[in-house]
Amino acid sequence: MSALQAPSTPPTVLALSGGIGGAKLALGLYRVLAPWELAVAINTGDDFTHLGLHIAPDVDTVMYTLAGENNTELGWGRIGESWNFMQQFSRLGGEDWFNLGDGDLAVHMRRRQLLDDGLGLGAITSRFYASFGIQAHAWPASDDPVRTMIATADGRRLPFQNYFVGEKCAPEVRGFSYVGADHASPNAELIAALNDGNLRAVVICPSNPFVSINPILAIPGVRDALRSCRAPVVAVSPIVGGAAIKGPLVKMMTELGQSANARSVFDNYRDFLSGAVIDSVDMDLAESLDVPAFVAPTVMKDITDRENLARAVLDFADGLSIDVRETG
Repeated sequence: MSALQAPSTPPTVLALSGGIGGAKLALGLYRVLAPWELAVAINTGDDFTHLGLHIAPDVDTVMYTLAGENNTELGWGRIGESWNFMQQFSRLGGEDWFNLGDGDLAVHMRRRQLLDDGLGLGAITSRFYASFGIQAHAWPASDDPVRTMIATADGRRLPFQNYFVGEKCAPEVRGFSYVGADHASPNAELIAALNDGNLRAVVICPSNPFVSINPILAIPGVRDALRSCRAPVVAVSPIVGGAAIKGPLVKMMTELGQSANARSVFDNYRDFLSGAVIDSVDMDLAESLDVPAFVAPTVMKDITDRENLARAVLDFADGLSIDVRETG
């Protein structure tokens, strides 16, 4: 078996992740686990077609992060990126509201080619991660299109990227829908992992529940599989001290009339959650949660923070797993 060929044995840890914030913890897990022990199920609700190409922002962000090629300065895209294509494209009057770096563009163009050849998004993603030297399983939540739409106060329904990048999160949010989810099939390997009695833990990374995790949960079969999963399901809050580490989550919660805290995040997962991880500044919330809580530093400023949080989450899950198996 080559170094980049996935083994026949299933992963021991499954992470559900969106882009930037989730990818940080995914990297920590990747570094503290042995090769191929980690699987990451990745949100595709952000995917869209742009310039005729299939753009998969979260799939690619996790890929660049695990490969050590993410642009930490910008917070998105690839390190050492150049922008010749966009500069010339804009000069010719082309759409430039969504930036594509030259290296990033190669990924999107190759994905488009392989989709046109009949390969599914999951198979393409596995090929790409192997090309980047990543020894972890990476599963788009579905090969079928599931698109996050934002309902705004002015009566519009905006695709996520138009809301997030095009309008810089300015519109007031009234709700979310996941177009195509009802008819989508979940990634078969994701469901198999959740049904595997030897799975050690499921980790819901600190991603925005509305636009990163709920699109995964909206796919038929995923939430049911999480409910019946024998492994503990642990979620890490993306909110610390009433503020989101990255992105518009607190703004969204406020506009929806929700309290901007970890409890509101965990409410999205309450039917299958085994345990919750919150930051030390929010330790006063611990006793109010419906599940056991673990308090730890959750702000990941560097690789040491990522690894330390990953170890803490897994240790917490291991403690829960005894209870889960004894009572199950």
